[in-house]
Amino acid sequence: MKRALITGITGQDGSYLAEFLLKKDYKVFGLTRRTSTVNNERIAHIQEKIELLQGDLLDQSSLSEAILKSEPDEVYNLAAQSFVKTSWNQPVLTGEFTALGVTRILEAIRVLNPKIKFYQASSSEMFGKVTETPQKETTRFHPRSPYGVAKVYGHYLTLNYRESYDIFACSGILFNHESPRRGLEFVTRKISHAVARISLGKQKTLELGSLDPKRDWGFAGDYVEAMWLMLNQNEPDDFVIATGENHSVREFVNLSFEAVGIKNWEKYVVTDHPDHMRPAEVDYLIGDCSKAKKKLGWEAKTSFKELVKMMVKADLESEKDR
Repeated sequence: MKRALITGITGQDGSYLAEFLLKKDYKVFGLTRRTSTVNNERIAHIQEKIELLQGDLLDQSSLSEAILKSEPDEVYNLAAQSFVKTSWNQPVLTGEFTALGVTRILEAIRVLNPKIKFYQASSSEMFGKVTETPQKETTRFHPRSPYGVAKVYGHYLTLNYRESYDIFACSGILFNHESPRRGLEFVTRKISHAVARISLGKQKTLELGSLDPKRDWGFAGDYVEAMWLMLNQNEPDDFVIATGENHSVREFVNLSFEAVGIKNWEKYVVTDHPDHMRPAEVDYLIGDCSKAKKKLGWEAKTSFKELVKMMVKADLESEKDR
């Protein structure tokens, strides 16, 4: 039985990855931070099948202890300060978690067992102000937020440890991936949740920033398979994981309201709200995942329209029960 340690197991990606690995007959361990309020909602249905270990990306000794206890064959680093807007308000903390946290895990692996395979969650936000379209593994990075900068650090450090210490270390450059488990602070879930509430008469308006930015949006449940595939190749490498399509925030809003039968959605939406504008916007992201398709045999299964409907439906069901 293979053993895997997942940091960020209580998050969107961590919960889907844990489910996926359990189906592959892995013994799954999850790293969780000690907090006064326990938030295991996303993994509640599988909590009896996994083992949670306390640890923190800011604390080197706790990471080493978690690796010693779990004795993993694979480590998936999905933990981070992952909300782009917060990275401007807390840039130092974002750097500590999202950049230096990668260093601490890789150092623990190097010292304790360099045969452990390592997956780093890189991000399309590293491309930022894009220099070519679509973006692929060789596209130059130009991050436009402290979060994006921190992810670039983690990405290159993973490459550095692979080349310097012969560690099987891979980075998945995942473009935006969403699900009903997405946090409410992210624009996609904010939209699906608000639309569900508006349709039920529980909310009057939806406040957003610009509706113009375009993203390559896929389903998180599809993307975790790519993480596993990367660590089960003969050689470590980095891969862009994306749908190859992009859609505007406006399209996401339109399809969300369409899912609940509301056509004149403009009267419910307040745009360009100052609280939701970024100091530097990333306007256009679309990924070229041809390398992943060729080498991993991976491609997205869920369409953009299916994803939007899935999220709105889940929020409708949740809000009806309240």
